[in-house]
Amino acid sequence: MKILYFHQHFSTPAGSGGTRSYEMARRLLATGHQVTMICGSNSNSKTGVDSPFVRGKRRGFVDGIDVIEFNLPYGNKDRFLKRSFLFMKFALRSIGVALREPADIVFATSTPLTAAIPGLFAKWIRRKPFVFEVRDLWPELPRAMGVITNPLVLWAMGALEWVSYKSADRLIGLSPGIVDGIARNVPDCTKIALVPNGCDMDLFAADAEQWRPEGVSDSDFMAVFTGTHGKANGLGAVIDAAAILRARGTKGLKIVLVGDGAEKASLMERVKKEGLETIVIFHDPVPKARLAGLMASADVGLQILANVPAFYYGTSPNKFFDYLAAGLPVLTNYPGWVADIVEKHACGIAIPAANPELFAAGLTKLANTNKVDRKTMGAQARIVAADQFNRDYLFAKFSKHLLES
Repeated sequence: MKILYFHQHFSTPAGSGGTRSYEMARRLLATGHQVTMICGSNSNSKTGVDSPFVRGKRRGFVDGIDVIEFNLPYGNKDRFLKRSFLFMKFALRSIGVALREPADIVFATSTPLTAAIPGLFAKWIRRKPFVFEVRDLWPELPRAMGVITNPLVLWAMGALEWVSYKSADRLIGLSPGIVDGIARNVPDCTKIALVPNGCDMDLFAADAEQWRPEGVSDSDFMAVFTGTHGKANGLGAVIDAAAILRARGTKGLKIVLVGDGAEKASLMERVKKEGLETIVIFHDPVPKARLAGLMASADVGLQILANVPAFYYGTSPNKFFDYLAAGLPVLTNYPGWVADIVEKHACGIAIPAANPELFAAGLTKLANTNKVDRKTMGAQARIVAADQFNRDYLFAKFSKHLLES
């Protein structure tokens, strides 16, 4: 089958962004299908296409995937209005592709919600089967975070959400809460499948070349966070915990924040102002392959989000699955399905939300835990990764739901 795959933030492992779409597309190719990937440009992503843009577009084959990339550069540091404009521009330019390119199935994955628009046109005008993958519940999450307050904008997003869900032949949700959110609009549960983010077991293998950032010694206990430094990530909680650790005179414990985003500059300024540079280390985003070496050298992975109840069951964070694949114990600071996994499988520590004292205590506990017990937690994480979230297992479920459209 010929599959048109719309993902604005598509990346290969050469970038630092999520690689779910790359991995799913690669497996579709391996099972005899053709994939055309339509995407934009992203500061954290590498599409693999390096030819010049012609009239704002370039095209090339990347590991067998036919990639169409629009020259629409997106960055996590961009202001909300600029990002919204780029979302709409990508959707509008993608409509032309959806109406012209050969396709047996049209697949679109959010975020943003506007990714559904080309799929809707292919469905309505060309009568092509349309499958929509939902990575975040919009407008529920922006409303809960207070990012969008304009009632007209929220209404328009709600209308697009309703139309997208109703028009799609099949839907995929990446977390239990997302599936529940879809089901509120689509009573036919057979149209909905839960396929969470997955673990790259080979990429995060034990033989990765280990490295640590400048300022972190081999003897330090190193906790890492890898991901966007934005409002949703709530990294102020990390700084709060670091301040408590310093006040207690904690030595030999380093927190490494890897990534970029709109909040990074203010976080760095706060760390400098409070004199926490010896505890909190910032590092630029790194490609997935290099990230594997950092993970192999780390002692714990930090799964951090802002204390927003909509996040508890309504997100499927890439970094969490990377930590599992790397065999890292996980410290998570909010309740929900991720915390449930950590506690059920004894692969880390789940602490209550908005409690810097317990956050600091959790880090100290893990630092003081002997290496054998930490390795046991890490081994449990790797088992969970292999048994429940490996890419091949998830692809079987993904492809069955996609191709039955």
